[in-house]
Amino acid sequence: MRLRKLKETDAPLMLEWMHDDSVVHELATDFSSKTIEDCEQFIKASRDTSSDIHMAIVSDTDEYMGTASLKYMDHEKGTAEFAIIVRKEAMGKGYSWFGMTEMLKLGFEQMSLNAIYWCVSEKNKRACRFYDKHGFHTILDVPEEISVRNMHQQHLRWYVVLPGDDYENVALSKGKVSGCKIINIRTIPTVNAGELSFFEGNNHDIGFDIKRIYYISKVPEGIRRGFHAHKKLQQLLFCPYGKIQLILENEMGREEITLSDPSIGVIIDKPTWREMLWLENNSVLCVAASDYYDPDDYIRDYNEFKTFIDS
Repeated sequence: MRLRKLKETDAPLMLEWMHDDSVVHELATDFSSKTIEDCEQFIKASRDTSSDIHMAIVSDTDEYMGTASLKYMDHEKGTAEFAIIVRKEAMGKGYSWFGMTEMLKLGFEQMSLNAIYWCVSEKNKRACRFYDKHGFHTILDVPEEISVRNMHQQHLRWYVVLPGDDYENVALSKGKVSGCKIINIRTIPTVNAGELSFFEGNNHDIGFDIKRIYYISKVPEGIRRGFHAHKKLQQLLFCPYGKIQLILENEMGREEITLSDPSIGVIIDKPTWREMLWLENNSVLCVAASDYYDPDDYIRDYNEFKTFIDS
C-alpha cells in the first residue's frame, strides 16, 4: 500500500464509500446526494495544495482504497486538520493506519507543522476505538478558530498530535521491553500551547507509591549511564525532553527502547540491569521511584547481577 495524488479514475470508488451507509452514517456531511461529477470535481480541486492536501490511499495494484487529508492548513501557526476515510473493502486491513501515519509524517517532516488535530463524534465508536487504541491524546481546550468550523456538531471528541509524539505507535505497540511494561502517561494537549502530562501512584496509574523523584540532565550526546540494577526498587522511567535509548536486561532477555515522547514511560518492577545512551545533547531522563535512596539496594557489578537473577 502507498499514498499518491488523487486521479480522476478514483471517482467511481470514491462515490462507492460516499453511498455506503456503513461507512458514512456517523459523519457530519451528508454524502448520499453526492454524484460522480462531485467526486471528479473534488479530485480536480485537490491539485491546489495551498490550504488542503488530499491523497489517495491505494493498494499495491494501485486500487483506490480511501482518502487521507490535511485541511485548513495555517502556515503561520503551523496547524492543520487531519481527516481520513476508507472504503468498506479496506477496513481492518491496515489501510487506515498506514494512511494516517504517512499523512502525519508528511505534515511534521516535510511541512514542519506544529500541531495536527481532528475531531470525531463520540457516537462513532469504531473511530474512537481506533484512535484510543493507538494512544492518541484528546484535547480539552479547543481553540475557537478551530472549533467554530464544527460548532453545528455536538458531542465531539478532539485529538491532536504534536512534534515528537510517538504517532507511529512504535513504543506502545511493543507492550513490554524485557518484560517491563510500557505505559502511556496520561497527557492533555492544547493546540499551540503544548501538553500537560501526569501520573499518580498507589495503583492509579503505576503500581506503587512514589517516595522519590529524580532526573538526569545536561548529559552530552553519546554518553552512556546506568550500568546497575536494583534488588527491590520499582521505578517509572520517562524522557520529558530529548531522546534517550534505554537498554534493559533481566531473565526475560535483553531489549532496548528509544524514549523521546514525554507521554511514554517504562515501569521497571523486577531486578533489571539498565543502561541509558543519550542520543541527543541535554536530553532529560526522569525517574519516579517506590522507595528512598538505599545504596544497599543497588547491584553495580554485571556478573553479580547475573548471579542474582539466576539464583
